Amino acid sequence: MVSVSETFRQLRDRNQCALIPFITAGDPDLETTVKALHMLDRSGADLIELGVPYSDPLADGPVIQAAATRALQRGTTLAQVLAVVKKVSPSLQAPIILFTYYNPILNWGIDRFFADIAAAGARGLVVPDMPLEEVHQLQAAADAAGIEIILLVAPTTPEERLRAIATQSQGFIYLVSVTGVTGARTNLQQQVQARLHQLRQVTQKPIGVGFGVSQPEQARTLSQWGADGVIIGSAFVKRLSEGAAEAGVQAIGQFCQQLKAALANQ
Repeated sequence: MVSVSETFRQLRDRNQCALIPFITAGDPDLETTVKALHMLDRSGADLIELGVPYSDPLADGPVIQAAATRALQRGTTLAQVLAVVKKVSPSLQAPIILFTYYNPILNWGIDRFFADIAAAGARGLVVPDMPLEEVHQLQAAADAAGIEIILLVAPTTPEERLRAIATQSQGFIYLVSVTGVTGARTNLQQQVQARLHQLRQVTQKPIGVGFGVSQPEQARTLSQWGADGVIIGSAFVKRLSEGAAEAGVQAIGQFCQQLKAALANQ
């Protein structure tokens, strides 16, 4: 499995925008997570973001919060999530990016955490509650393990801080499209286009846009505005959780194909 950075380089060479689906590990169960990861990989995902269920997911909207709660109620642990990643990663083309809050990392032990996620096959990490000033606590262990830490830029981030985040972020810069938590929105906010342009003035690193993206037309628009990647979470989590597990896996595969087609037809 190639790195997050290399994946974006390959896509840029082909003038393609990355499709990055998000699902919550363990919802509805770990066996379905394995099937879902394979399905997304087959259906056009360029990278896959895998959420580690957490009891206090402050950055997540109601759909992903509910998925995390269901996964935790079934007893899903970080160790089990890493076992899933280890099982599937050798057969995936799309690099896996873990999404987890800081407390589970601290409880696991920082050095051990990065060594273990790298050994399992993860290639990137998003920690939504880790401020820029604290990233140095993770950076040495991440670098040693070959894990790229992806940092978030909010709509309200001041320009000076935006520059610092752009400098520090690895793999790509995660541009949050809305103020608030994750979740599907009907319309994109026009400020996203201006924010993309602003970031382009300070960095050549890839920019992925997430939070609030739920429709193929929105994904196409973001690509036309200059995004290097589109991250879609709640819309995938909702489809995967509805009905029987196998039907959910098929539904996310079809949705992934629709999104990929929208990004290809600009």
